[in-house]
Amino acid sequence: MAHLKLKTIFKGDTYTISKLYIDDVYFCDTIEDVVRSLPFKCPNTSKGLECKCKEKVYSKTAIPGGTYKVILSYSNRFKKILPEVLNVPHFLGIRIHSGNTAEDSAGCIIVGKNTVKGKVTDSIKYLNLLMSKLDKENTLEIIR
Repeated sequence: MAHLKLKTIFKGDTYTISKLYIDDVYFCDTIEDVVRSLPFKCPNTSKGLECKCKEKVYSKTAIPGGTYKVILSYSNRFKKILPEVLNVPHFLGIRIHSGNTAEDSAGCIIVGKNTVKGKVTDSIKYLNLLMSKLDKENTLEIIR
C-alpha cells in the first residue's frame, strides 16, 4: 500500500499548487482548484448525492485536507483505470489524472511539474509513473 501525501505550497485566486510525495519521497507537483473553507461534513455526499453546500463552488473547489483511501478503478469519463479518491466530503468521483491547469481539474488532482506559473507540464508522464507505483488500495493525506 502506497502512502501519498499532498502538501499545499501555494493558494492562488484561481488555482492551488502542491507537492506530491509517495512514502515520504517527493514525486511531483500538482495543480487543483481553489482551496475553500467547507463545513466538516456534507449531508448529501455522505448519501452519494451531489453537494448543495453554499461554500462549495462546483468544479472550482479543491479537496479539503484530510486522509482518504485511494483505489485504482475504471473511469467512465476517461475510459481507463485511474486513481479514485474515496469518501471526500462535498465531492463525488474525484480522480488523480493528467491535465495542465485548474480548468482541467473539476475538483480532481492534476499531476505534473510546476514549471510554468499557473500550470503543470509533463502530466501524462507523471500520471503513468504514478500508476506504476500505486497498489490496488492506497492512502492519500492532504495537508492544506
